[in-house]
Amino acid sequence: MLGGVSRQRASVIANQRNFPEPIAVLAMGKVWRKSDVEKWIRQHRPDLAED
Repeated sequence: MLGGVSRQRASVIANQRNFPEPIAVLAMGKVWRKSDVEKWIRQHRPDLAED
């Protein structure tokens, strides 16, 4: 959803203050609500938003 960025870059993006809070933190990593991430993309990365 973030445009084919590396895992490291995705982690940097997810740790930004304006990125949505995860709904759960599991042993395998954080989990976000898809709608929250889609809203963030529309606001902060509109070039990646699906119409």
